Amino acid sequence: MSPDATRSAGATAPRPDVPSGPLLSVRDLTMTFPGKRSVTGRRGAPVRAVDGVSFDLEAGRTLGLVGESGCGKSTTGRMLVRLLEPTSGTVTFDGQDISRLSQSALRPVRRNIQMVFQDPHSSLNPRQTVARIISDPLLVQGRGAADARRRAAELMELVGLIPEHIDRYPHEFSGGQAQRIGIARSLATSPRLLIADEPVSALDVSVQAQIVNLMERLRAELGLAYVFIAHDLSVVKRVSDRVAVMYLGRIVEIGDKKSLYEDPQHPYTRALLSAVPLPDPAAERRRERIVLLGDPPSPAAPPPGCTFHPRCPKAQELCRVERPLLRPAASREVACHFPGD
Repeated sequence: MSPDATRSAGATAPRPDVPSGPLLSVRDLTMTFPGKRSVTGRRGAPVRAVDGVSFDLEAGRTLGLVGESGCGKSTTGRMLVRLLEPTSGTVTFDGQDISRLSQSALRPVRRNIQMVFQDPHSSLNPRQTVARIISDPLLVQGRGAADARRRAAELMELVGLIPEHIDRYPHEFSGGQAQRIGIARSLATSPRLLIADEPVSALDVSVQAQIVNLMERLRAELGLAYVFIAHDLSVVKRVSDRVAVMYLGRIVEIGDKKSLYEDPQHPYTRALLSAVPLPDPAAERRRERIVLLGDPPSPAAPPPGCTFHPRCPKAQELCRVERPLLRPAASREVACHFPGD
């Protein structure tokens, strides 16, 4: 189905202009998991998966959240929608602190905050039809069954699926089609914010481009805001307005996409960008590749000072004893004692 054919006039009207200012404001968000028990019954050290994350996101904009596997970006995303309860910190949505709301008070807020998961097939109930999967959020919010089914058919068309397939089951769809079903489900309640947790990493490269283009179109048409979590920096560059780089549970650099990609200030950001393939073979050969030695430290036993210093080519004595805080540097915020080249 062509992109033009997916635009159903009655599916979802574009959202009117929204006031400026942060739609989502996160302050000092922390998540600590209890340590695992050993075979002797002793519990290990607690794991601080997210350690003091703070950022703002304006309505209709996209924040890319990037980093190595295990850096805490998916845990952060799950805390934003309260699938995980934060250990400390606040999540403020549209001026309301939702980080400590009861489940009953949180239900109306969840109409405006939805999530797209990484693996499309594991996030869809194999025993339910597509009609039930997409309409479930509406049924939970009190909509009638006939109205919810009609809305599900509209959303299928909006995301590029054939509405006549509404009574099929998830196993009858490809990975890309299943992810479109997941996106349609997330749009059922007309949210203002989507948390996309690596929504294309489980898909083929050609299908990734289709899903990224779909999400970009939906953002433009519906006025959505995204927190786009990924480890592929080329995908993040395509969809994001601002980018936050995480390392071992902390944001080490955050700023607008253009300046961060063209002039990274943190050594970890520079290393990540040096690993992104370039389309020009000659430029690829000329580029300096930054190779980080060693593995990321355990979040159960982070090193003192800057947690990146054991792998950092620029580390000095100050880095080993004092933790750097996010502070302005070259039109963005960087957590480094010696930012830049």
